[in-house]
Amino acid sequence: MRKFAFTALAASAIALAACSGAAGETADETTTEVTTEAADESAAAGVIDASTATADELAAMEGMTEELAAAIVAGQPYESASAFNAVLMETLSEEQAAAVREKLFVPVNLNTASEADIKLIPGMTPKMEHEFMEYRPYADMDEFDREIGKYVDAEEVARFRQYVTL
Repeated sequence: MRKFAFTALAASAIALAACSGAAGETADETTTEVTTEAADESAAAGVIDASTATADELAAMEGMTEELAAAIVAGQPYESASAFNAVLMETLSEEQAAAVREKLFVPVNLNTASEADIKLIPGMTPKMEHEFMEYRPYADMDEFDREIGKYVDAEEVARFRQYVTL
């Protein structure tokens, strides 16, 4: 939760910095500086949202090709994790797509996501898929932590949280 809050706070600060700009800076200098900082922040934060990732963020990802980055940006925003996965599968094998989904993903809404979207969450097992679905609707993320925490340790709950939303 702290990681998510910090990431949201950092993203807000970057957005505000981009809007304000210091006297004497040109718009191009500010934009380049901010997008580089955003790419660094996202890489450090863990999973990047494929619906909002910039070309700079994607370029900073290990193994990302220019063509795939362009296809990902062109498809934004994504309606679902399945829609994002379809873009990946146009040029990648299932193993390659799974590796990308570990760091770049469309957050799955716990209360409305399809079974297919939940299956795409990295590390998802049939047992955990069942548990994710069984506790619907989730009132809040604390409920998710409590219920899923019955089946996996706190570290795994935190890892799953990177891929889900309400």
